[in-house]
Amino acid sequence: MLQNFGKYLLFMKSLFSRGESPRILFNRTIDEAILIGINSIFIVAIVSTFIGAVTSVQVSYNLVSALIPKSTIGFMVREMTILELAPTITSIVLAGKVGSSIAGGLGTMQITEQVDALEVMGINSASYLVLPKILAALFVFPLLVIISMFLSIFGGYIAGTVTGEITAQEYISGIRSDFIPYNILFALIKAVVFSFLISSISSFRGYYTSGGALEVGAASTSAVTNSVIAVLIADFVCAQLLL
Repeated sequence: MLQNFGKYLLFMKSLFSRGESPRILFNRTIDEAILIGINSIFIVAIVSTFIGAVTSVQVSYNLVSALIPKSTIGFMVREMTILELAPTITSIVLAGKVGSSIAGGLGTMQITEQVDALEVMGINSASYLVLPKILAALFVFPLLVIISMFLSIFGGYIAGTVTGEITAQEYISGIRSDFIPYNILFALIKAVVFSFLISSISSFRGYYTSGGALEVGAASTSAVTNSVIAVLIADFVCAQLLL
């Protein structure tokens, strides 16, 4: 384990040696941002909307006391969404989609000797292939988390009003009460940390793939597993340090 961690650190260091020109890096980062972000909006939207809807229904189910106002449903949906569900669940979903894609793509390039071809041409393959993916993830993940926040709260609104558990006015009153702006910043900080972990770990697993098609599949599975574990550990650490 320590050997792999040391190899990972050396891999991250290699990204910044013999780097590409800023123009090439920018163009590749934009391309990767489209692949990572635009192609992930649909799954993020579906998951976020239903998470908000389920949260709203479950909170209303547990509000059995007449002393607790119905607006508490909106308050709970907002707090759970911003502090935990939007950044963490979205990142776990993206670890499965984006992480496996990154690891599989780099693994395929490795076993088909495309990475070796870049090295023969004098290009730092790690910097050229991996650094744009990490930069794109750092830029796109927070945007997807913001979308997830909005859709989760909107999903809770739809579920609460359609089922008749809460009126629109009560729900809006709940999501507006006792709002702490720092919670948004906290969620975005977590999104940045998670994006770095997912993109770098998946790239590391894919870049050092050797063998054939079976090893590419194993690298993708390993990338997703390791990324999810890293996200959960980082979630706990961030909560301890920032809250």
